[in-house]
Amino acid sequence: MQNIFEDIDKSDVALLIEKGLRDSDEGELFFESTPSESFIFDDGRLKNSSFDINGGFGIRMVSGETTGYANSTILNKKSIEKALETVQAARIGNSVIVSDKTKKIKNLNNQLYSNENPLNSISFNEKVKLVKNIDSFLRSYDNRVQQVSVSLSGNFQSITIFKKNGEINTDERPLVRLNISVIVNNGKRQESGSYGTGGRWDYKKLISKEFYENASKKALKQAITNLDSIDTPAGEMTVVLGSGWPGVLLHEAIGHGLEGDFNRKKTSAFTNMVGQKIADEQVTVIDDGSLPDRRGSLNIDDEGTPTRETILIEDGILKGYLQDKMNARLMKQNPTGNGRRESFMHLPMPRMTNTFMTNGEYDPNEIIQSVKKGLYMVNFGGGQVDITSGKFVFSCTEGYQIKDGKIGAPIKGATLIGDGPQALKKIKMVGNDTCLDDGIGTCGKAGQSVPVGVGQPTLRLDEITVGGTS
Repeated sequence: MQNIFEDIDKSDVALLIEKGLRDSDEGELFFESTPSESFIFDDGRLKNSSFDINGGFGIRMVSGETTGYANSTILNKKSIEKALETVQAARIGNSVIVSDKTKKIKNLNNQLYSNENPLNSISFNEKVKLVKNIDSFLRSYDNRVQQVSVSLSGNFQSITIFKKNGEINTDERPLVRLNISVIVNNGKRQESGSYGTGGRWDYKKLISKEFYENASKKALKQAITNLDSIDTPAGEMTVVLGSGWPGVLLHEAIGHGLEGDFNRKKTSAFTNMVGQKIADEQVTVIDDGSLPDRRGSLNIDDEGTPTRETILIEDGILKGYLQDKMNARLMKQNPTGNGRRESFMHLPMPRMTNTFMTNGEYDPNEIIQSVKKGLYMVNFGGGQVDITSGKFVFSCTEGYQIKDGKIGAPIKGATLIGDGPQALKKIKMVGNDTCLDDGIGTCGKAGQSVPVGVGQPTLRLDEITVGGTS
């Protein structure tokens, strides 16, 4: 076994943790080493390139609802022992038998992504060339382009989890992301557009001329479309949400309310509703961290539990919640592989992975044609959600009028206003075109950020409140 600490090997670390956490309900040592890099190309030049390595360990001890946690960037036996002394504050006298030897390293899941470091997949010069090529392509493709901003980033998180039962789990997680923003001007007005993509793969996919030109065109299309946008009417109306990224609304307004900690503490709008009908029978929502190469996927979560498909809502009925180990134990349920943390400096908590609504029966065109007057929203920017009430506000970055079943003029300044539980009940038609976003989702909770995936099919919601500019 490869050593990751200066003066103690993995077997001895595992035994030290097994003994040190014997009086706990759960706990672990979480080791992480994550090299990361980023490039920012803006206003015709490379403005920034950076490289960093985030590394260290955190030890957690949980007894009942009490948690002790300590972390360090010093990787030796003395530092581990000091951290173990610190977390003993959580001890409440439970008794656990400690074995005299550690268990073997276990591969707990199928390999969902490559274990090669994406930062080494192409050279530094090729990365710089990529962001320059995108800038050059957009400026030459359309003379209305005024400004181009490109960001490229990647990291490779290597983790080792030493569990309290002596078991050792490992995972190596590649992640890359490309973002393109463009500003256009037609002499009368100026508008912007953007597109992003990424996943648990390497840079080689991005440097394909066909790939980065198609990505660039998507950002440009949104900007050019916005040049012709008109003010959005305000009020209650029928709204059709496009497939893919609009699932961010599902993630925020509904997904967070289905995380175990909020429901254990009875602060979620969905508390004590398992088994009840909370949505139209067309609605089935799944969280699945075991999808190959997806941004939100993990071979194991940050507690060492294998990821899996978890059905949250099935045919409109609430089936369960997303669980880490502590909340699952306290709620007398099973962990679902959703214990996640931003880094070794943070505690794990229930978090989404890839959360999406499954297919319905309607063709997307049929859904559009069913609307006499309404809006078609295909892209969203920022939003705010209150977990307790489920109330949300989301800004639409690309949308269109619908008149007599046909897509009309693009709109600007639209916001979607409502609450998660009520929005679920207003879903009237579910399309057969479900897909996940293109790999840009980052979820924030309690000051921690983790990569996620979102998705849905085309949806029709009736009587949704829209904030507008006219």
